[in-house]
Parts: sequence; structure tokens; C-alpha cells
Amino acid sequence: MIEFLEQVVKQNLENRTNEYERLFHGRGNFYKYYNFLTIDSIDEVLFAIIFEKQKESIENEIINFLRYIYKEYNFKVLILQRRYENKNIILEGKLDSCVFAIENGLKYQLNFSNKNIGFFADMKKGREFVYKNAKDKKVLNLFSYTCSFSVCAIAGGAKEVVNIDMAKNALSLGRQNHLINNLDTKKVKFLPHNILKSWNKIKKLGPYDLIIIDPPSFQKGSFAATKDYEKIVKRLFCLSSNDCIILSALNAPELDTNFIKKLFLEFAKDFKYIKRLNNSERFPSINDEKSLKNMIFKKM
Repeated sequence: MIEFLEQVVKQNLENRTNEYERLFHGRGNFYKYYNFLTIDSIDEVLFAIIFEKQKESIENEIINFLRYIYKEYNFKVLILQRRYENKNIILEGKLDSCVFAIENGLKYQLNFSNKNIGFFADMKKGREFVYKNAKDKKVLNLFSYTCSFSVCAIAGGAKEVVNIDMAKNALSLGRQNHLINNLDTKKVKFLPHNILKSWNKIKKLGPYDLIIIDPPSFQKGSFAATKDYEKIVKRLFCLSSNDCIILSALNAPELDTNFIKKLFLEFAKDFKYIKRLNNSERFPSINDEKSLKNMIFKKM
């Protein structure tokens, strides 16, 4: 099996650059083996995640393989995250105080002391859409986390971005992400609000020409897509300008595209479904409906 893993990783390392690249994506069950494993190239960092505990012999085989790739391709740091223990371990090299994910020339600061390092690589196509469609628009970025969408929007010429997230630390990192890209933060707001309890504040800053909805599928005590997503969709009409575009994201394997389409048909009839963005080929899935869903709607 390790020969198969080596083949995929080496193929994806051809023409390697300093940009963030998924080298192996087992989580979509596209590959027969290693559905518990992801491997990323992050500039000079080789970063792997083992999601579920495996036999010691299997984990050792993977670690030996990672050490081989680390040396063969001249990475400077090798980090393994055992997600089932919420631990990041530096296996080789020394981690710099500041490490960045680079995507389409933009930088995003990472934090390897956390389970979520501050950047979701599978959202690349969504960020590209925002960059290409934000020019001269007022943008609302809901569940902004570390504000990667905001960085893309301002870089793409947005006139203003409002970022909303409960996590103050994530918003602080989001502000830093704008500064490291030399972007004007005078055009950006970072608001630590509970979205579901702050509609009046959000509405006062509108209306918005581009709205991004990228919530967690489930976050205990704050958001569950199955019951809370519709609360957002119901508010879109009063938040939106006449030609507003919506990027509606959902990364819940148990919910398909029809879940979102039905919410819009029932609660936001003024918005027409345009298309679903294709996911990057580096994130293959045996069932496309279980993978990330980025859906575009437009107010008509």
C-alpha cells in the first residue's frame, strides 16, 4: 500500500512551488486505502494529519514514508498531527515563529499550536471566486474565522468588507493576514459578534453586494447547519443590495446540495441558483455530494 501512497504524493510534488498544495487527500474515500490521512505541502513545511488511531505498525510505516519525502524533496520542517489526540508533533526540523500558507500569491499566517491551523485549503475555488467577483462591492463575510475571504475580497478590489465571527483571536489573526499582504484595513471591519444574535448590527452596515456564508457544519453551543442555516437564509433579502451575489458554502457530508437549494426556494425566493463551484482536483471524493459544496445564488 505504501507504494501506492508514494506514487500519488510524488506525482503531486512534480512542479512543486511555495504555494499550499494538498499532496494526498484520503478523506474523500476516493482512494481504497488511507482514508484517515491527509498530506500537505506548505512552502517548506510538510504537514500530515492522521485523523483516526491506527495500528502502531501502520503509523510507523507512514511516519517513515513522511521522513523519506521530507528528505527527498528538501522540506525544512515535518509536522504530524494526530487529530484523535489533538496534538501537533514536529518530527523533523525547526518551525519558524511565523509560517504562512501561500495561495495565488496571497499569504495567510498559520498557527500549528492549534488543531485547525487557521487555513482551509479545500476552499481555494471559493476564495478565487470572491477575488474575481469582489471589485467595487461591499462584502459581508459571515463566520469569517481568520478572514481569508476578506483578504481575497480586498485584494480583488472590494470597496469594503465586514467580517463577523465570535472568535476574537481568529479575527485578530484575520487583521494580521490583511497587514502581511499590505492591504488597507481602513476598508475592513472585524466584528466579534454572535451572528444569530446580531442581525440589527449587521443590517445597519449594509446593504451588501456580495455575501459569503461559510459556517461550521456543527459547533457545539453556537451553530448546527441542520437547524441554523435557514436562519441565515431568511435574513438575506434585508441584508442584500439589488444585484447581490451569495456564496453559500456547506461542508457537511450528511447534507447535500438540495438541502441548500430548498432553503433558498422556501426562504429566499428572490435569489436564483446560478451554479456550484467545482472543487479542486487535489480533493477527490468518491461521492461529490459528501464533499465541500460552494453554491452561487444571485438576487434577481
